[in-house]
Amino acid sequence: MNTNQAAPEIEKNEEAPSTLKKWLVAFRPFALPASTMPVIFGSVLAVTIGQATFNWQLFLLALIGMALLHTGSNLLNDVYDFKKGIDKQVNPVSGGVVRGWITAAQAKSMAALLLVIGALIGLFIVSQVGMDIFWIGLIGVTLGVFYTWGPAPLKFNALGDLAVFLNFGILGALGAWTVQTGTMSWTPVIWAVPMSLLVIAILQANNWRDIHSDSAGGIKTVASLLGDKSSEKYFIFLIMGPFLIIIALLALTRISAGLQPMPLAFLITLLAIPLALKLIEKGRNRFNSDQPLDFLALDGATAQLNLLFGLLCVAALGVDKLIA
Repeated sequence: MNTNQAAPEIEKNEEAPSTLKKWLVAFRPFALPASTMPVIFGSVLAVTIGQATFNWQLFLLALIGMALLHTGSNLLNDVYDFKKGIDKQVNPVSGGVVRGWITAAQAKSMAALLLVIGALIGLFIVSQVGMDIFWIGLIGVTLGVFYTWGPAPLKFNALGDLAVFLNFGILGALGAWTVQTGTMSWTPVIWAVPMSLLVIAILQANNWRDIHSDSAGGIKTVASLLGDKSSEKYFIFLIMGPFLIIIALLALTRISAGLQPMPLAFLITLLAIPLALKLIEKGRNRFNSDQPLDFLALDGATAQLNLLFGLLCVAALGVDKLIA
């Protein structure tokens, strides 16, 4: 079987969608757990492990700000992919611009609005917390803007994986911890690594599907550099790696001086393994599946795993707090 065949395209919906549906597709709400879950995790971590007093107002502002910045970055990504002729395929759960439901100019204007509002929220948080959160936010916004914009966009030069690992994993958790505690720590950085890998997995599912269109457009992603078969192995690593890292952290944080021991309750994250195995199977059957949309929508399905895994991490902190 030819492993280089392109994924099947989805027919465009001929029925005129409502304005709400147009923007919901453009906003890609299914992807928001990738950015908001680290905020939730870092905030709960600050309270349960960092002994911080929970500030609901700052938590909600951080959550909303992160969601706005993420959505704005996604819209910019759609605009520049479309303008470069890369984004031609209509996918099941995204693609407001390529569907012709909104124009590139509309998406760009909305992206600018969301980014500005998100940045203003961030500046307000800085005024309440201090400059530590400013530098974390500045790095995050810079990564988001230059992800698909500028002379050397990160996404187009195989640096997209690193960008989302930092932005929607490490920095999100560290920023949330800092918002609640007022200080930075290595604990949220280290403990956020597993869910950060799952965020990369969402991007990898997308880029794996788009290898041919990206390569044709001269775009370098980790997936396009690896090729189809190695991309499958990379995806499996990103999907299963978090579970192995959790087990490793449970051991290492108990034998390494100076590291906060990770609660044994984190073993409940292993409950997400069946869903991870289903995703691996969907990727493996990308050319002969009875459900041809499975591979096209693999990024959305991977986002569901990221959400489940993140919720289990938060639950683990809650369980540990209750039994402590």
